Amino acid sequence: MSTRYGRSPGGYVWAIAEPLGALVFMAFAFSLLLRTPSLGNSFILFYASGFLPFQVMAQVETAVTGALRFSRPLLMYPAVSWFDAIAARFLLNFLTSVTVMIIVLAGILQFTDTTVVLEFGPMIEATILAAFLGLGLGTLNAVLTGLYPVWGSFYGILNRPRIIYAGVIFIYEDLSGIVQDIIWYIPFVHITGLFRDGVYPTYSPQYISELLVLTWAVVTLFFGLLLMRRFRQDILMR
Repeated sequence: MSTRYGRSPGGYVWAIAEPLGALVFMAFAFSLLLRTPSLGNSFILFYASGFLPFQVMAQVETAVTGALRFSRPLLMYPAVSWFDAIAARFLLNFLTSVTVMIIVLAGILQFTDTTVVLEFGPMIEATILAAFLGLGLGTLNAVLTGLYPVWGSFYGILNRPRIIYAGVIFIYEDLSGIVQDIIWYIPFVHITGLFRDGVYPTYSPQYISELLVLTWAVVTLFFGLLLMRRFRQDILMR
C-alpha cells in the first residue's frame, strides 16, 4: 500500500479522483451530444454503471501484469515467491477498486437527483467476474510482457479502444445485429451488462453469459500460471 499509493502527493485520494474525474468528463461530454442516456435519465449514473466494473478489471489486470517487475527486489529473497507478488498486487488493487466503486456510486446517488433501487446480486457477481478476468489476463500478460517486451506495446494499442467495445458508453442492445454477433465474444461487455442489470430494474439483458467470462478468465489464468512457473527466472533475469 505504501509503495503503490504512498509515493504520490494525495496518495489514496487519486484512487478516487481519477475515476470520478473520468465519469464527470464523460457525463458532461455526452450530455452535449445526446438528450438522454441509453438507460435512465442520469448520464453520470449510466456511465458509472459501466465504467466502475470495467475499472475493477482494468486496475487488477494492470497491477498483476507488472507484479514481477514491481516486486523484483523482494523476489530476490527465497522466502518471497512469484505467487506472493501476484497475490499481493491482486488483493490490494481489487480491494481498492471495490472501495472506490462503493464511494463513487454512493456519492452519485447521494448528491444527484437520481433515485434507483439497486439489486446487489448482479452487481456483486459482475464485480467478482471482473476481478477474476483481470487476474487471468494480468497473469498471462505478465509472462508475455516479461519474455517479449514488445508485447506490452502491442497490447497497449489493442487496449486503447477497449472502453468503447467494453460497453461502457453504450449498451449491447444499441448495436446492429452484425456488431452484436462479433462483440458477444468479448467478455467485457457481459460484465458491464450484468452490473447494469443490478442498477436498472427495468433493464434485463438477455445476451449475458457468465460461462463465457469464466472461460476467458480460467483459460488465461491457467496458461499464465503454467508459463509463469516455467519462465519466472528468465523474466527476473532480464
